[in-house]
Amino acid sequence: MRAAPTILHLDMDAFYASAEQAAKPSLRGKPVVVGGLGTRGVVATASYEARRFGVHSAMPMAQARRLAPNAAYLVPRFALYRTVSDQVMELLGRLSPLVEPLSLDEAFVDLEAGGVADDSRSARAIGEQLRLVIRAVTGLSGSVGLAGSKMLAKIASEEAKPDGLLLIEPGTERELLAPMSVRILPGVGPATGDHLRRAGMTVVHDLVEAGEAELVRLLGRSHGAALHRMALGHDDRPVVAERDAKSVSVEDTFDVDLHDRVRVRTEVERLAGRCVGRLRGAGRSGRTVVLKVRRYDFSTLTRSETLRGPTDDPVVVREAAARLLEAVDTTGGVRLLGVGVTGLADFTQEDLFAQAADAREAEDARQAADARKAAEAERSGDDGPDAEEPPAGDQAGAPAPDGPGTGSGEPETRRWSAGHDVRHEVHGYGWVQGSGVGRVTVRFEEPGSAPGRVRTFRTDDPRLRPADPLPLVREPPDYSSWPASLPKSLSGAGVADEAESSP
Repeated sequence: MRAAPTILHLDMDAFYASAEQAAKPSLRGKPVVVGGLGTRGVVATASYEARRFGVHSAMPMAQARRLAPNAAYLVPRFALYRTVSDQVMELLGRLSPLVEPLSLDEAFVDLEAGGVADDSRSARAIGEQLRLVIRAVTGLSGSVGLAGSKMLAKIASEEAKPDGLLLIEPGTERELLAPMSVRILPGVGPATGDHLRRAGMTVVHDLVEAGEAELVRLLGRSHGAALHRMALGHDDRPVVAERDAKSVSVEDTFDVDLHDRVRVRTEVERLAGRCVGRLRGAGRSGRTVVLKVRRYDFSTLTRSETLRGPTDDPVVVREAAARLLEAVDTTGGVRLLGVGVTGLADFTQEDLFAQAADAREAEDARQAADARKAAEAERSGDDGPDAEEPPAGDQAGAPAPDGPGTGSGEPETRRWSAGHDVRHEVHGYGWVQGSGVGRVTVRFEEPGSAPGRVRTFRTDDPRLRPADPLPLVREPPDYSSWPASLPKSLSGAGVADEAESSP
């Protein structure tokens, strides 16, 4: 525990939904729900306007639609969220070398390690500046908690929401925590909270009064002792710059139960490929492959296989996942599949058999490509595979990327997801409001513009194309000298005035 509140916790406010509102002027001030839109989708984030109707994270999307039928329901745009997250994390990195990201929108910062704060006054000033700069750079708001420990800093940011700052002075922890629900403490989930409630403990003060011995009796030595310390406000966990991942995994929930065994195996192989992609992206390898299967009756089975050594070979992971699937009864249907790799390492023990298989696959692919080129050359009268090829999309019967046609000449069936970005040759940039029955409805507007007009097109309209997200702020101020000084465009905002309005 520190004598000064120099641990900062930043939590962006309703991050996904707020980013969508900033990108889509017509949605500002209106209920927005982001998540899976299928019959089994769940809410990822709800805007504060939607939360007034009772919608919250992890709620089934069907229930959210019943509570807020007039809200805008959008699928996530992770490319945009990662871009904004990178901007925020870069700002945090200017404050300290010790930044511990917890997710795309949340992180701890050790201000003392960065030399930018050593007491309450300097910590508050940095917290207020951070909020100003984040809003100027991203167009979004974040809540800041400041305290002498990670636990209290996180509690403070939660209490400050939305768009606020709360500083907990060291020495006031027990008084602040006493009337709060036991669920505010780390490690107290629904099951533990219900167990404590049955024992007559609903607020933190009850835990202090019960004493360590009683909590150990109820929850076990490790959990009980740790919970008692936290109830007293004690938390000496340091801010760790790099949190070592223990596993990498991907999973999908299907709108309709899968009954075809071949389809199930195909989905497992696809998930294994995605999992290896994430594994390689993190520069890691793993030794244990894990398969997760949730069946039609919600029963969940997990099977694992430990390999001879760490690997990041997609063939090895796919084959291991397929072997695990053979031992699982999928009769009756499958609603969720997942593939993961644990026992992570920074090196790979090459699998000779997999290497040989990869080499064979590569050779087969090369020969097949050569054969196709030779056949095309013969049909067109070219001099052979070394002749200059037309650009992609100009070949007879071959569509350009994302084009409206297929090699067979049949129109391509496009999927236009609600909320995703598009560009029309005539009307410019917009986003999909909805689609169905061969039509797609688009609202044409950009971040910073006035609410735009709505138009409807055929789903195969060749003038309508998917587009990349636009930045939420076109010309952010120069913050290269921050935190030594605020950008000129922000200096008039008045940090002192902001502090007055904070909780």
